[in-house]
Amino acid sequence: MNFRPVNLQDIDRAAATRAAVEARRARAKIKSELAAAIRTPIEVANEAWRDPSGAEASLRVTDFFSSIRGLGPTKVPRLLADLNISDRKRLGRLGKRQRERLTDYLVTSAAPHAAGGAAGTAALTSPRLVVLAGPTAVGKGTVARHIRENYPDVVLSISATTRRPRPGEVDGVDYYFVSETEFDSMIELEQLLEWATVHTAHRYGTPRAPIDAALDAGRPVLLEIDLQGARLVRRAMPEALLVFLLPPSWDELVRRLIGRGTETQEEQQVRLESAKGELAAQDEFDAKVVNAEVSQAAREVVDLMNVSSGR
Repeated sequence: MNFRPVNLQDIDRAAATRAAVEARRARAKIKSELAAAIRTPIEVANEAWRDPSGAEASLRVTDFFSSIRGLGPTKVPRLLADLNISDRKRLGRLGKRQRERLTDYLVTSAAPHAAGGAAGTAALTSPRLVVLAGPTAVGKGTVARHIRENYPDVVLSISATTRRPRPGEVDGVDYYFVSETEFDSMIELEQLLEWATVHTAHRYGTPRAPIDAALDAGRPVLLEIDLQGARLVRRAMPEALLVFLLPPSWDELVRRLIGRGTETQEEQQVRLESAKGELAAQDEFDAKVVNAEVSQAAREVVDLMNVSSGR
């Protein structure tokens, strides 16, 4: 009997890949907790300096600041310059003076973001609208369905669309499938929180009445929409938390789009071109979640809403 020799290099590479994935997930969880005010920035910084080998220490300072609500992509570079910290630095590798300056800032200017403060308490106890967006084929619908099936406390907003149902989609469950005339009427009657034409083809919109009713009843709401819609929701409801769903890699995104087989080759090319621009907009969002595994991604999104599984 012939035995195939074990390739130790392949084993090492596989182990390194698994470790890298786990490290990315750990950092994503920290960023989500910061965005949701579950952990305070000073808590994360202190842990990074206490344990140089931990996930907190490996967090880039740009990602750390970008995860703090109120610090958008235009404020972060100015803040780093004021603190004399390079954007390439990781939190655990800051020097003594840099740590002192950062601590002073977090204790004073960033105090409203603390989970134990009034703002943090409100963020955790008030019903929250979370907007889930991301590039085409990243799995937004799959993650949203997993949340609907496993976290009954979350109200999943149902969008209206003029496109035809895909195999397995149910009207009134996955989408409200409406005609162009019906969609025009919803716009005219101001029944939509937002609407947009997606991929130069079909229109999508979010009925506002069910969202308002759920929030008034004290229930958290998840809204799964495209990038254009997320921007419109931010204008209409600035208190909403915007979450960007990322693919593990570009190759995986391409594989998922082609694999679902719901678009022609020409439509696939249009969607992939759109995806490049959509990925470039990820820093506009309050938090990012990598969809490497559906249940894990769903758990991270739900963590931002401060609800628990009902099953």
